[in-house]
Amino acid sequence: MIETVKLGGRLKWHNIKNPTEEDFEVLLNTFHFHPLDIEDCRQSNQRPKIDIYDDYYFLILHFPKFDRTNTFIKPKEAKIFWGEEYIITVGKSHWVIDNLFEEAKEQEARGEDFEVATSDALLYTMLERLMTESVFVMRKVGLELELANRDLFTIHPQKIIERLSITRKNIIVLNTMFKPQLRVFNKFESGAIKGYADNMEDYWGNILDYSNKIWDMTEDYAELIEGLSVTFDSMQTNKTNEIMKILTLISSIILPLTFITSLYGMNVILPLQENKNAFWILMGIMALMAILLVFYFRKKKWM
Repeated sequence: MIETVKLGGRLKWHNIKNPTEEDFEVLLNTFHFHPLDIEDCRQSNQRPKIDIYDDYYFLILHFPKFDRTNTFIKPKEAKIFWGEEYIITVGKSHWVIDNLFEEAKEQEARGEDFEVATSDALLYTMLERLMTESVFVMRKVGLELELANRDLFTIHPQKIIERLSITRKNIIVLNTMFKPQLRVFNKFESGAIKGYADNMEDYWGNILDYSNKIWDMTEDYAELIEGLSVTFDSMQTNKTNEIMKILTLISSIILPLTFITSLYGMNVILPLQENKNAFWILMGIMALMAILLVFYFRKKKWM
């Protein structure tokens, strides 16, 4: 079903949250959109792009959103037809777009004028709010990195591994989401996208600044998570080596003692076996050997 909000004199915002084949026919026959754009609207997980036509633009953009567990980041598509007198959003868009549309509906119901009057201004408002929300998501990822860095020297490696793995996955999703969009937003500032209103260059430049900021944060976080992972692996390897060293030293101390006990367990004639104090003599010899070995290991700074 197509919901429509009228903004100002001629500007209309059409929102198709759950498009049907009838809705696609309306887009094709009434608005005369390209069939390939309609096909893109039928499918999900499309690559970010902007198609330029004589009388409209078609945008596919991705923005981050946490899942229901507030743990993993998932990309949400924003499919937008942008004409001189209309904006059409298609599909289950990011919640920011849904909230903005509901806000526009409420203001129309109260008879109030919406804050924008041109399609360019409406598109900018959408993108600016989406970028602001994306920066908030990025800062939350940064907080997770700070927590991982703080917990790096604790004694809970399983918790650190889980945190690093989740954060690395989220950074990869952000990387694949924003990297291809840099080219799209560069077209706005470079003048390849003319739009329909005058004096929008500064506004498009602001969107590009947001995009560059998010991309820089993504790269910084990727380097930081890599550094934390290497540091954590080194610490775990060093800890394992220390454990193996202690076990080896213990084995080295016990080995000669085991040899003596095994030797006197044989059914052959051995020294001291007739002596009534043989047990205590052997125990003393073994204790002396253990003390000497410990002293030697400490002198070599192996312990």
